[in-house]
Amino acid sequence: MLLVGMLDSPYVRRAAVTGTLLGVEFEHRSVSVFRHMPEFRKINPLIKAPTLVTDDGTVITDSLLVIQHFEDVAGRSLRPLDPVARVRDLSLTGIGIVAADKAVSVEYERKRPEEKRYENWQERILAQLHTALDLLDQAAQRGEIGAGPELEPGDIAAAIAWGFCRFVIPDFAPDGRWPALARQAVACEALDVFKAWPIDKE
Repeated sequence: MLLVGMLDSPYVRRAAVTGTLLGVEFEHRSVSVFRHMPEFRKINPLIKAPTLVTDDGTVITDSLLVIQHFEDVAGRSLRPLDPVARVRDLSLTGIGIVAADKAVSVEYERKRPEEKRYENWQERILAQLHTALDLLDQAAQRGEIGAGPELEPGDIAAAIAWGFCRFVIPDFAPDGRWPALARQAVACEALDVFKAWPIDKE
């Protein structure tokens, strides 16, 4: 299988970390949806990262579906088996995904020319980002997300979202405001599986 996309994308990185933890074998190709658009279009005409090309050539788009396929191949999931813990993990994973989504939106909006920016929209997405980070920090304080010994999807989503915020929009996500989340993410980044899939510095 081939996973396509840059590791500065929180979606690509989350898929790569999850696939590795599940023991799924895949190749990774760093192709940018911006800088390498013609090349990406040849792989997936939707130009969407991450893209997974399965062994039979089927193209799967969207990180959630890529991870679902990894789970199907592995025959297992990283989600906890206990029903209560399973639902909690789904909730925390969703919050982590929202944090990543809104961080991406903040980055896009601040790159717009000043005259094309919508102040109310900027305020809204920033408020959503900060609310998601508040919730993740509170979860980290309660010990509901951590750095193992067995990582769950909520742990991964939270750490990767925070890492993306600090890499791309550190001025909108100051390190000291969410200390418990920051500690959780630092602990995850120290793990071999996270080191194997570092945020691109290109």
